[in-house]
Amino acid sequence: MTRGAETKQQIARRFTGRVTLVTVFFGLVAASLVGRAVHLQVLDKDFLNQQADTRHLRTEKISAHRGTITDRNGEPLAISTPVDSIWANPKQFAPAVDSVPKLARALGIDSQMLMRRITRSMDKEFLYLKRHLSPEQAEEVLALNLPGINVQREYRRYYPASEVTGHLVGFTNIDDEGQEGLELAFNHWLAGESGAKRVLKDRLGRSIENVASIRPPHHGKDLKTSIDLRLQYLAYRTLKAAIKSHNARSGSIVVLDVKTGEVLAMVNQPTYNPNDRSQFSAERYRNRAITDIFEPGSSLKPLVVAAALESGQYRPSSIVDTAPGYVVVGPKKIEDTRNLGRVSLTTILARSSNVGITKLAMTLQPDQLWDTMTHFGLGELTTSGFPGESAGMLTHYSNWRPISQATLAYGYGISVTPLQLAQAYAAIGDDGNMRPISLVALEQPNDGEQVVGADTAIAVRRMLEEVVRPGGTGTKAAVDGYRIAGKTGTAWKFATGGYSQDKYISIFAGMAPASDPRLATVVVIDEPSGELYYGSDVAAPVFADVMSESLRLLAVPPDAMPARDPGSVMQAMATSPEKQ
Repeated sequence: MTRGAETKQQIARRFTGRVTLVTVFFGLVAASLVGRAVHLQVLDKDFLNQQADTRHLRTEKISAHRGTITDRNGEPLAISTPVDSIWANPKQFAPAVDSVPKLARALGIDSQMLMRRITRSMDKEFLYLKRHLSPEQAEEVLALNLPGINVQREYRRYYPASEVTGHLVGFTNIDDEGQEGLELAFNHWLAGESGAKRVLKDRLGRSIENVASIRPPHHGKDLKTSIDLRLQYLAYRTLKAAIKSHNARSGSIVVLDVKTGEVLAMVNQPTYNPNDRSQFSAERYRNRAITDIFEPGSSLKPLVVAAALESGQYRPSSIVDTAPGYVVVGPKKIEDTRNLGRVSLTTILARSSNVGITKLAMTLQPDQLWDTMTHFGLGELTTSGFPGESAGMLTHYSNWRPISQATLAYGYGISVTPLQLAQAYAAIGDDGNMRPISLVALEQPNDGEQVVGADTAIAVRRMLEEVVRPGGTGTKAAVDGYRIAGKTGTAWKFATGGYSQDKYISIFAGMAPASDPRLATVVVIDEPSGELYYGSDVAAPVFADVMSESLRLLAVPPDAMPARDPGSVMQAMATSPEKQ
């Protein structure tokens, strides 16, 4: 009994000792945990917060959108639309690399190519997978819940008028930086400045909370261009039809506001769609109206007449003897289609006499002729500021030979852009005042430079009206209800070994209404095919169509309304409702 009782006491003591031991053990563990917690939350608090921030806090870019480009009436020509770009942290994505096929399907790209890109970038923390997805497409990718896959909000340029304004507006690259046209010329104005924010991310790398704003984004400024989209569409449609009708190689139209120097329309063919990057080639997207040069042919003759009048040697009534219908200058024989005999300066322009204009030019001092050409802006850049603009070619008079002065008189040996020629005609239309070219809408017209006297400009303008009247070379440029002043031009194209005998440039340059010009327009058609190739047959009708509709859209009052028969007026009054 005693032995058994002692055994029970021993068992009880052993049990009590074990309980005490376990209690002490757990007490020590609890104390160590409490101590560790105090240590972490009090003593190492700053360190741990820093480590947590390092693992879960990230600085993200807040994209800023570019400014909107509009026409002069506020119609959008270029806008920024929100898009999402998918990017990956390859290190975080590594555990889920087996999900590449599923990710590739969601992105719409080849899975093997995606695998190669990710595995080659395992040492990086940022890798674009696909740029500029719609927000809906990006949401589908994020719904896969893959580690290290993130989205970044960006902006993509969209051009509502597409190919109608493509050459002028230009385009941006995938990073939204201007590459061509006004997008490049005004990139500093249009481009925004990205902001930054601090965000909290989960273990999959997804943003779950915006913690703080570091720097707000500054969006780009809007740009109001001088373009009138109504006139732009009109010029585009008319030029496209003409190029197709004459099977021409290319063409350009420029419409200027004579009173301000603003470009109201500028179109080219062939064109391209700036929304489709597969069409981006220099042959298609260059703005021919500003970058391409050509020999203006007879369309230069009015400027030579202006130089003659400015010299003081001639008056509008002066006569030039073109007999016997040709003139020899050095080794070259310059001819008219027939002997016009003694003709006025007006007839020289109206009948486009090469002999008459050559004799006129040869009586002038070379520096007089050169000064007039340069004052009209030939051989110099305009103030458009457009990237890649050409200055044309006008050789200094000190390097001229007699034949150089003779051929320049009818537009050879000199090269201009359609914009330069339009500016020169606009100066004639504004009584000799040449205003700076502007592609931006102006609040007030810029002051111009008086390049020739007002009397000279008005005289030349009146002579140019005869070009469009019966008997002149430009009758197909006539517009009902308006007096038109303009000049045709047909120039052989330069080819290897000399001038081609079957490739031409057809030109018409003019202004309306001639009594007080509002618009100056230049039409250039390059290499028209078929039986018609003269400027009078190819370019003049295009001018008439564009000018007719443009004057109507701008509500410019007619200045050549037909006279009404007094008898018909009295009859109309007698039968009017008021008299019944």
